[in-house]
Amino acid sequence: MNKHKKTIGQFLLFAGLGVIGTLGHYTILIVLVQFWTVDPVFASSFGFVVGAVINYILNYQFTFQSDKRHTEALTKFLIVATIGAAINGTIMYIGVENTNINYMLVQIFATCVVLLWNFVLNKLWTFAHH
Repeated sequence: MNKHKKTIGQFLLFAGLGVIGTLGHYTILIVLVQFWTVDPVFASSFGFVVGAVINYILNYQFTFQSDKRHTEALTKFLIVATIGAAINGTIMYIGVENTNINYMLVQIFATCVVLLWNFVLNKLWTFAHH
C-alpha cells in the first residue's frame, strides 16, 4: 500500500474512533451545561479530558498499533492533547464569549481543528515508528 493511502486510511480510522472519544467529550459538555449550568468553556475543557483518555486507548491499540512503552507514548500523547485542549478552549472562548454563535456550533468547529492537529502530531511524533 502506498504511503498516502496508508495515511488516509489511518486518518479515517483515527477520525472514526475519535467519534467515540468525541461522544464522551460532548456528553460531558452537554450534561454539565444543560443540567448543572456549568460554564460552556469549562464544561468543554472537562469533557475534552474524558475524550482524550478514550482516544489514547483506542489510537494506541488500533490506529497506530503502537508497541511503544506507555510511559513514552502517553507522555507525548498528553502533550499533544494538552495543546489540543488549549486550542479547543481558545476557540470556545473566542466563539462563545465574542459572538452570538451557539456553543455547540463553536464546539463542532473546534473539534475539526483539533482533530487535524491531533492526527498530524500523533502520527509524526507520539506514535511514530523510528
